[in-house]
Amino acid sequence: MSKSAKSGLKPGSKSRSISRRAQKVLFPNYGPRDLAFEKGEGSYLIDADGNRYLDCLSGIAVTSLGHANPVVAKAIADQAATLVHTSNLYLIEPQVKLAELLTKNSFADKAFFCNSGAEAVEGAIKLARRWGTTNKGKNCTKIVVAEGGFHGRTLGALSATPKEKYQEGFGPLVEGFKRAPFGDIAAFKKAITKKTCAVLIEPIQGEGGVNVASAKFFKELRRLCDDNRVLLIFDEVQVGMGRLGTLFGYQHVGVEPDVLTLAKALGNGFPIGAVLSRGELAELMTPGSHGTTFGGNFLATTAAIAAFGLLSKKSTLANCNKQGTILRNGLEELAGKYKGRIREIRGAGLLVGCELSGEAAPVLQAAREQGVLLGTAGPKVIRFAPSLLIKTSEIKQALAALDKALAATAESA
Repeated sequence: MSKSAKSGLKPGSKSRSISRRAQKVLFPNYGPRDLAFEKGEGSYLIDADGNRYLDCLSGIAVTSLGHANPVVAKAIADQAATLVHTSNLYLIEPQVKLAELLTKNSFADKAFFCNSGAEAVEGAIKLARRWGTTNKGKNCTKIVVAEGGFHGRTLGALSATPKEKYQEGFGPLVEGFKRAPFGDIAAFKKAITKKTCAVLIEPIQGEGGVNVASAKFFKELRRLCDDNRVLLIFDEVQVGMGRLGTLFGYQHVGVEPDVLTLAKALGNGFPIGAVLSRGELAELMTPGSHGTTFGGNFLATTAAIAAFGLLSKKSTLANCNKQGTILRNGLEELAGKYKGRIREIRGAGLLVGCELSGEAAPVLQAAREQGVLLGTAGPKVIRFAPSLLIKTSEIKQALAALDKALAATAESA
């Protein structure tokens, strides 16, 4: 039987047992974890002991259609019973269909599929460097990235992520990345040289703190790239697929990139990543230049086709914008109630950051005891990234839990 959130939810005996087993056999890179889930229903997760939680992080912006979405689940089950994998030695019709859907609804002409966001970024980096060496000269391989950005943990993506805490102990890193402050067009102008082949940037920075730059900045950045013959790459791993209230993040900022990376919500929990680009760029990736054993397999692309059909619906995007407005308005009310505790509310759609004056971790723990799961985006930022199908009553539940959590942690603030 599920406990009431009023009693303060704690991990039960089954979760604690799984935690002890995990510590014996798994790498410790994710840190200690004490909560194990075994079932999902829409915006809710049920743990191994039967406790029910409202999930306002969606597996870090992944299950944008909710947990165990019946449309996606059926598509996966049907395909798994038919054919899972053949490799890219052969044509995969669902892969072709997914590429048709993505290109028809975006700026892009062609797509490449992989298995994760980091893999997508690696592919985009290779594409940019090949374009640079082919069109500008053999030394034109430099890429400008934004401070506060996050692009993944594989070696190339890690090298493009300008944060020492992620990079420590993994050197030597891949050379050729130069950083500039997010939103500072003058700094980007200074960072771009004749050896620059691309700018790699997120439309809104997710892991870095849900940081927002102006539409003016992105328009000027597009112009700067054009003037200097530099590719503009948007990393939409976290912000794409409806998260900002538009199907793609670039539509939110009003600027088309040359290359775009996707993952996370693309498969609503089934691992898949993608690189989208204009046709003339894609043609540079000649046979044998890049590849992956599992990328674009039958199961992954079938899951993504089903997810795309729902994520691209006008009603889904409308709900994202509606509930995002309700969430931000509610957070502003809490900021008025807890003056000095909440410094800023920022974001778009249903990617919202709530910056605190103190550490976010105690507040998250207190909210979890109220039956609501939140995330962080840096030590002082609470991150909301719930299902795009979340209901108003669930938004209000999350706000009520945060209210109680802020009250409960007042002394530690």
